[in-house]
Amino acid sequence: MRIRIVDAFTDRPFAGNPAGVLLLDAFPDDNRLQQIALEVNHAETAFAHPLPGGGEADWALRWFTPATEVALCGHATLATAHVLHSTGAHEGPVRFATRSGVLIATPDGDGSITLDFPTAPLTPAEAPAGLAEALGAEPLTVLDTGPHIGDLLVELADEKTVHGLRPDHKALAAHSTRGVIATARAENPALGYDFVSRCFFPNVGIDEDPVTGSAHTALAPFWSERLGRPALTGLQASPRTGRVRTDLRGERTLLTGRAVTVIEGDLLV
Repeated sequence: MRIRIVDAFTDRPFAGNPAGVLLLDAFPDDNRLQQIALEVNHAETAFAHPLPGGGEADWALRWFTPATEVALCGHATLATAHVLHSTGAHEGPVRFATRSGVLIATPDGDGSITLDFPTAPLTPAEAPAGLAEALGAEPLTVLDTGPHIGDLLVELADEKTVHGLRPDHKALAAHSTRGVIATARAENPALGYDFVSRCFFPNVGIDEDPVTGSAHTALAPFWSERLGRPALTGLQASPRTGRVRTDLRGERTLLTGRAVTVIEGDLLV
């Protein structure tokens, strides 16, 4: 089996979020998928196989962290669409059948890819006891992002606070299903982004995710309401960094970014 490592939500190697991508004829058993994801040891490894023509989707798609399968992943979907288009395995928009419904990835004329994802339903939440101490900053606002994502969205005082976070990941794991999205308004929008974020997912084996597409389905409605615009750009301020363009369309959110293949090889077992 051919395996590719793709850096997603970036236009240059060694930035953005790396994902493993394997195109298969069919899915092997779940244990084998999990073993491969652990061996690849990136935030997510995507597995896809073609579906018969005439259905509502073109490819079946699943995502695994080194520890578990997840219900929704943006960067590995972007990486998979990039591989399909760059290898000629699929042309034009691709429809993926996933645990979160049919997701569409559309190549754009400038080389980017736009993902059509469900918008996360945000509901106000009380800050759990100990959250501020675990995160290392006092929340201004806390929201629940719903079952597909399972995170707490936490607004912090300013961009500097987000950059400076050094959370206690073990303590943070007690406060959500998947993790915590920390965010703040950009200090200087002239730099090309409207908000910043960092994402911590200790419950699925990822202390800090470099760039998280699924989190932006919650960040998009949160910041669009505050900034008064449906189209925004987010900077995920992890050490690798990456940018995600968002466009809020009611119950759907469009996520746009680029991807770069950095490694190709063969899985020998």
